[in-house]
Amino acid sequence: MPRPDPAQEGNRSDDIGSVWDFKPWWCQPWSILLTGLAIVAGSWLVLHLWWLSSGVAMVIGAWWWLFLVLMPAAWKQEQAGGGPS
Repeated sequence: MPRPDPAQEGNRSDDIGSVWDFKPWWCQPWSILLTGLAIVAGSWLVLHLWWLSSGVAMVIGAWWWLFLVLMPAAWKQEQAGGGPS
């Protein structure tokens, strides 16, 4: 039995891929994580105020939750034909 060509696997109609395939380099998970970490570290290094840095970390955590968890899940559901619930 012939093996399928890996280059052709992404062309199946039931394979919706990933939302990250359509995003530029600066909007990839690694760049979102690194930017968030740099902002939290920068707030600590500049200000040395734990309460301000923890507030910044909470905002960054919400940003990560929105862009790294909720947005890809909603995109995948929309691509699968589920639409908003």
